[in-house]
This record gives sequence, structure tokens and C-alpha cells, in this order.
Amino acid sequence: MLTVIMAALALPAAVWAQGTGDAALLQMAQAQQRNNSAQLTALLPRVQGHVLEPMAVYWEISERLDRASATEIRAALARLAGSFWEDRLRSDWLLQLGRQRDWHDFDAEFPLLRSNGDRQLQCFALLRDALQRRAPLSELAERVRERWLGQSAADAGCSSAAQTLLASGHLPPSVAWQRARLAIETRRPRVATQAVALLNPEWATIVSAIAADPAAYLNEKITAIRPRTKELVTLALIGLANDDPAAAARELNRTRWQAQLSQEERSWAWGVVGKRAAQRLQDDALTHFAQGQLRFMHDDHLAWKARAGLRAGAWDRVRDAIAAMSPAQQQEPVWVFWRARAIEELPATDALAAKLQARGLFASIAAPNGFYPQLALEELGRRIELPPAPAPLSAQERQTAQQHPGLQRALAAFRLGLRSDGVREWNHSIGLNRPIGVMSERELLAAAQLACQHELWDRCINTSERTVLEQDFAQRFPMPHRREVVQRSNEIGLDPAYVYGLIRQESRFVMDARSHVGAAGLMQVMPATARWTARKIGLNHFEPHHITERDTNILIGTAYLQFALDNFDGSMPLAAAAYNAGASRPRAWRNGPTLPAEIWIENIPFEETRDYVQKVLANTTIYAAILSGQPQSLRERLGVVGPRTETAAATQRTRP
Repeated sequence: MLTVIMAALALPAAVWAQGTGDAALLQMAQAQQRNNSAQLTALLPRVQGHVLEPMAVYWEISERLDRASATEIRAALARLAGSFWEDRLRSDWLLQLGRQRDWHDFDAEFPLLRSNGDRQLQCFALLRDALQRRAPLSELAERVRERWLGQSAADAGCSSAAQTLLASGHLPPSVAWQRARLAIETRRPRVATQAVALLNPEWATIVSAIAADPAAYLNEKITAIRPRTKELVTLALIGLANDDPAAAARELNRTRWQAQLSQEERSWAWGVVGKRAAQRLQDDALTHFAQGQLRFMHDDHLAWKARAGLRAGAWDRVRDAIAAMSPAQQQEPVWVFWRARAIEELPATDALAAKLQARGLFASIAAPNGFYPQLALEELGRRIELPPAPAPLSAQERQTAQQHPGLQRALAAFRLGLRSDGVREWNHSIGLNRPIGVMSERELLAAAQLACQHELWDRCINTSERTVLEQDFAQRFPMPHRREVVQRSNEIGLDPAYVYGLIRQESRFVMDARSHVGAAGLMQVMPATARWTARKIGLNHFEPHHITERDTNILIGTAYLQFALDNFDGSMPLAAAAYNAGASRPRAWRNGPTLPAEIWIENIPFEETRDYVQKVLANTTIYAAILSGQPQSLRERLGVVGPRTETAAATQRTRP
């Protein structure tokens, strides 16, 4: 049986040196995946005393949580004390208690929850407060509104709280319509249907039909006389704009909708039309945005108006869009940077005051780590340098980290190949290691160093990145496999800093990392890409499973990256975008005006790819500073992006 388990889990034999408790724990992991409650209960006594006993206890009780008594659950919580699993079980139970409206047990357990970031749980607590009149209903309604609009799923907690406060009149119906608009705009029809059904269950069917075919709803002759048609038409216009912004613009210009819809409703719909046009890099995006009023558009609309303004060189539109954003969004480094650039570009009555204002904004975000912080440094005339290393960790600081119970549990989970469970325990330990707050910066550095020692590079990086005052770039930007990466990069004329910048973003140096779409290994290479590249470089006898081998992954990943660079005229931004989103997309995105690369990158339609390219290039700049020991420039790696020349187009490969 032991041999069978080891083979199934592909674990090294050294794992089993810890005793039979490991074997039982891994059997429980398999039983938990199969939802086999009986087997979990039978195996639980065999892991008593194991460092990961809390995890096993959680697996066993969670499979029968709906049947367990409060006494049993509290006994389990006592066995889980101080672990991530204690908070996880308490959170699961609280959700169950909230659905059952068991406020007695909810009141007893909710104050004991240490990580209270779950919006649904917060909404159940607000529902309890509303039902028991523990606070003014108007105040509770505002708190529910904030959480409900921020909740992506059609959950029970926030919808129940919203329903109660809608019925009492303290939450206006406009909030439900706003949630429905956001849901249709982000293609979540179930969320939209749930929100509108709270106002009138009969409208749910109409909203479902609108989500399926918005144009058909708008073309129905009886639409104008239906109840709440204004709001339903707005939903239909939003849905139409998602797929065909030009058609939605034509509809919005029809006399019937101009007369029937309010300025607020038309402005929101124009915001969606403008956003979708901007995401398609269409020149008429700013024209669409101009049809509505900025004060009625939400932050995502305004961000895309600013991006369209950047692409068009319309700095006044950039300035106005940023000024209309919420205070929180205005403070994001991206919009601080572009606000400063707009101030520099626009004429000013007092040029010196404008220059000083722009420099003050750049200075407020300038730092060596991060895309816009690095650009801000360069706007101030400084290059990117590594910050001074913190004072070395003392023996006592290292020992404290090594003896931390939560980190010990996390390390044990990693050792057994239970990576996701190890990550949860690790994150809980560094974020909630004591009742009064999070780890100090020195404790975080010690925990990060412990992760580095165990070659848990993702935990090392993520833990070290939590520090603000003491920044250890050796932890934040580790260089495992340095000989192999540098040697291979030099062999094919590739910048090793660029390779490291990409690996750090792709996998955080996790050797067996695998994405939800099947990309694998250090450089996260897709199976089809691996086969194509292997053929191109003459790698004979390549098999799909070879891509998880370190050297093969580096060989194929670097070759593919070099092909991308060659295909995109040596442009690091374009090659990084191709590596993430496929070559065909950046080929299309580059068509249009020739732009500074930072503006082109900001207009990448996919948020994931935009963030990816920015982080890869910022990482590259830091790794270049580490490898060279010299100050670096991000801007020199950016250049400009524009259409491919005819000569270059003639040599374009079918696939990089």
C-alpha cells in the first residue's frame, strides 16, 4: 500500500523518513479530494501528534460540518488553535451559521475570527446587526452597499443583507441596479439576475434574456412600456456595448433612448461604449466618452478614458479622467505618474509651479521596485539602484523563525508535496502570527530567509515584499539556477536579466509550477509551444513530460523568448507581451500610432498581460543592477512601439 501511495503522489522516498504518520496524512489528502468522510474519520487517529494534525482534523470535520454538533466543532477548533485551519474552520462554520440565521453561535464565534476579510461573512454580521437593530440602519446600509458592490459572486451573505435593507427602505433600489450594471458589464449574468430579483422576482427572467441577447430586447416594440424599462434598457445597452460598441453607440443616439434615459443612465452606457472601443484600440473611443458626463462613470470607465487619451496624445482628456476618479484610484502609482506627466505636457499659467507640482508627484511614488516607481525615479533624473541591504539577521531572529509553529507546519506541508496547503499556512503565519497584529519587518525578513534556505522561492519573495522600511533585494530578487540561466542566455545572446525578470513573474522559481491552462515549469511553457520550439532548435526525442525538467525548461523557454525578440525587432515589451498572450495579439496591438512603450503597454487590452509586461520589465531592470553592480534604466529597455516596417514584415515568422 505504501508503494502505491508513493507512486500515485510522485513523492521522493526521503519524504517517508518522517514515519507512518506521513503515509496516513497523504491517504487522508486523497480521501479529502474524493470527499470520503468515512475514510477521513478512520484515518484521523493515525496522525495524532503529527505536526500537520490540525490540517487533518480540519479535513475530517469539514466533510461533516453540516452534521456535526456545536460541541464537536468547538472541540475541533481547540485542536486547531493558532493554525490557519482554526480560522478556516471557524470561517466555514460562521458561513453555515449565517445561512441558518443561528445568531447565538454566530455571536460567540465571530469575534474569535482572526482573518476577517471575507465580504460574505462581513455581510452576515451586518445582517445580524440590522435584524437586531444594533446600529442605525442607514449606517448599516452604507456598509452593506460597499461590500455588496465589491462582491464578485452571487453570494448568500451580502444578497441577504441587501434584501433586508431594501425591504426596510434604507438601501435604495438604485444600488441593486448598479450591481446589475456592473455584473452585465463584467459578463456575470447570474449576479445581475440575483440583484434585480431582489427588487422584483419577475424581472429576473427579463434580465436573463437581456444577458443572452441585448439587441433583441432593445428591438422589441413593447420595451418602452415595460415597468422599469429605463434600467432594463440601460442593462441591454451595456450588454450590447460589450460585444459591439459601434452598435451600442447607434442605439444610444436613437431619439427614443435619448428621451427615455436620464443623463446618468446614458453616461454609464457611454462609459461602457468608450471602454470597449478603447480596449479595441479604436480611434473613436474618446468621441464616445465625450457623449457622457464623467461624474456618472465609474473608475474602470475613467481608467480607459485616460488610456485612450494617452494613446491619442490628448493630455487634457488624461488630466480630466484622472481628476474624476475616486480618491483611492487617484493614489495608485499609475495614475499619480500619468497625472504628473499630464501636468508637464499641458500649458500652464505658472510654468514653474506646474513643474514643481509634477516633480512632487513623481517624488511621492519614486522607488527602485515597480514599473511606475522606477519610471518616476527616471523622471527625476535618477537611475535605478539597489537599496542598502538591511542589517544581518541575528541568530536569535533566525531561531525564532525556525521555531515558529505555523512556519513549521507550512514547511511540513511543502515537504509532503501539499503545496497549496503549505502556502495557506505560511501566509496565515506571516500575516496573523499573534492576536495583536502581523509580523514585524525583522520577523518577516527572518521568515523570508527561512523560505530561501528551503528553496521555497515564492514564499521567500512574497514574504520579503511585505516589508516597507527594510527591503532586502537579495530575498526579493533571488537568482536560483544562476549558472544554468546565465550560461544558456549568453549562448544564444539573450540578456540573462530579462530571463530572470520573466521567470520571477512566471513561476516565482517554483520548479513544478503549472498554470490553469497547462503552462509548466520555471518558464511556464505551453505544451504546443514546447513542441514547436523543440523542433525549431533541433531538440530530438522531446517528450511533453520533459518540460518540467529544469534544464529542458530553461533550454526551450529561453529559445522561445529569443524567437519572440527576433520576431519583434528586439523589443522587450512586445516580446514579453507575446510570451504571455501569444504572438498574434501584440502583432495586432502594435498597429496604430508609434508610441512611447510605456503608453503602448498601458493600453494593452488585457489586464493580466499589461501587468505582466510591466512587472517583467521592472524585474529585468533590478536583475540587471544585481548582475552588473551598476545603476540601470528602465526607460532604455522600453523604447517605442509602432507598426512593423515593410522590410521587417517580410521576415515575420508564422510563430515566434
